[in-house]
Amino acid sequence: MFGYYLDLAVRSLNRSRVLTALMVLAVALGIGACMTTLTVLHVLSGDPLPGRSGSLYYPQLDPRDMQAYTPGVEPPGQLTWIDGMYLLHAKRGTHQALMTGGMVPLQPAQSSIDPFHANARYTTADFFPMFGVSFQYGSAWGDAEDQSKARVVVISSELNDKLFGGKNSVGNTLRLQKADFRIIGVLGDWRPNPHFYDLYMGAYANYEQVYVPLSTARDLQMEHDGSMDCWGNGGGDQANLEQSPCTWLQFWVELDSPASVAAYKSFLDHYSDDQRAAGRFVRPNNVHLRSVMQWLDYNQVVPSDTRLQAWLALGFLVVCLVNTVGLMLAKFMRRAGELGVRRALGASRRTLFGQLLMESGVVGFAGGVLGLLLALLGLWLVRQQPSDYAKLAHMDSAMLLATFVISVAASMLAGLLPAWRACRIAPALQLKAQ
Repeated sequence: MFGYYLDLAVRSLNRSRVLTALMVLAVALGIGACMTTLTVLHVLSGDPLPGRSGSLYYPQLDPRDMQAYTPGVEPPGQLTWIDGMYLLHAKRGTHQALMTGGMVPLQPAQSSIDPFHANARYTTADFFPMFGVSFQYGSAWGDAEDQSKARVVVISSELNDKLFGGKNSVGNTLRLQKADFRIIGVLGDWRPNPHFYDLYMGAYANYEQVYVPLSTARDLQMEHDGSMDCWGNGGGDQANLEQSPCTWLQFWVELDSPASVAAYKSFLDHYSDDQRAAGRFVRPNNVHLRSVMQWLDYNQVVPSDTRLQAWLALGFLVVCLVNTVGLMLAKFMRRAGELGVRRALGASRRTLFGQLLMESGVVGFAGGVLGLLLALLGLWLVRQQPSDYAKLAHMDSAMLLATFVISVAASMLAGLLPAWRACRIAPALQLKAQ
């Protein structure tokens, strides 16, 4: 039956090629605009670590003085060295990592490659297992390397391609900031978007090329290149960040159950109480513990104009569908005589209604094909923009499927009223007019 309905639909559409082309074009324009913006929104608002993000949390404390204090104000988005190291060594989570970002001068061994500054991540050993970082070659360092300030480095696959032609570079030496580092690992395909673990370096910033133990980076005074918030007499001197009253470090902890989340929140409250009793904290307790998605929502990572563009594109799709309704109504009503004869020969209204909806579905599918091409063109234009997130505008399999589902569903929805009107006309009136 489906094949029979499909054959009738194709024959009918072929008889009215101009109307068919107009309907397909109307659907395609709406789908093209809609899927371009929805794809961008989908890419920017997606879960950066599916299956893991629900157990990763970002603690916040408030160690600032009372200057400019306002009740209910949010605590700083980063931690001081003292607080970060305490939470790290307390080991209250399954994994925990303290980190920051920077730029480090890199001297290639190959004379054909000029020295350059590489994006760096200064972090601790749990960064890799906690975030599910994959490796192409080698592995990460461990707690022993953190404690001994070992000069080891993990590099990205892009840097490995640039310096070593993609070969296994584990064991080779990399010169960073006038010091030799031994390469122990090369990352695999690991590029979570957005850059959730350090939004202060940019939500959609370029990913790090080198990963160095945090203790080693501080020992060599590697440049910190992220955000910093200081108070009191803290000047934010790069050489004395460990003693400065400044927040400049990010800390993530893995908590596997709601009970462990509640226990960790209580631990943060008790720590704040202890620090207040010791005279370090002066403000009332101001503790937050947000999951990955909550942290992204709080920081409004998805640009507001992207959401607005998505709503405008959906509105444009509705306008296109209204035009499609008018075109379908004109087409179906022109077939009143044909439909009357078929009703007189015994075809039920339900049968005719299904056949007309099949025509709407074929229009939607054809519009989806053309709309997909328009959406791909739109995404290419988005990638030409200077925005940080522009390079991410690619359609995945989920959005590809959604293109055809939305197109066919919208077209069949647009065909409901015209099909109903065409099937409601009495057969006697249609036959009398013949």
